[in-house]
Amino acid sequence: MKRTRHSKEFKIQVIKEAMETGKTSVVARRYELNPNMVTRWVREYKDGKYGDLDVATVPDLDSKHLANENDHLKKY
Repeated sequence: MKRTRHSKEFKIQVIKEAMETGKTSVVARRYELNPNMVTRWVREYKDGKYGDLDVATVPDLDSKHLANENDHLKKY
């Protein structure tokens, strides 16, 4: 399996959804990610890796933009 890099904006969107729903496995399935990765991103966010960024204030990314980014990542 090829490793991919995800943008900070994408990670923040996934973290936001995971924290809102409380179900990392559902969010991981939605974005076709490993649930352990989503859990790690949430833990890193809580530990302050992303600075003083508050996911509650981050606007939702456009779903079309996310779909395009996912398609782009799948190609590589």
